[in-house]
Amino acid sequence: MPKTKICVYLLLFNMINLYQFGKIIINNKEYFNDVIIYPDIDSGNIKVLSPFWRREGHYLDMSDVPDEILSIKIDVVVVGTGYSGLMKVSEKFKNYFKNKGVEVVIENSKKAWKIYNKLEKDKKVMAIFHLTC
Repeated sequence: MPKTKICVYLLLFNMINLYQFGKIIINNKEYFNDVIIYPDIDSGNIKVLSPFWRREGHYLDMSDVPDEILSIKIDVVVVGTGYSGLMKVSEKFKNYFKNKGVEVVIENSKKAWKIYNKLEKDKKVMAIFHLTC
């Protein structure tokens, strides 16, 4: 009986595999601190900044995001405001991106990770996730 050669091709793309309270899995790597996910323009992949700390615990402001990340051209920013949605996002943050023509999506993290996965396939997306609260 002749041997059959089986080839398996995997479609690789950037994705969040799972979010649950206090934990997010991105491209099969676990994170237990808040994260910023952003496009790596050179490789077409993503980069993850973690741990990501805000100056004020449950409040996201422009000054919390490093300048080198803010300078990356994106189409959408997705903010996951925590499991229960307790993190607030400043108007300055929202307006900064809106004024640059960037779509701003703010949802609790239970919804936001799924939105990120849908958008990331076709757009350059930055995401900020608060993992608890």
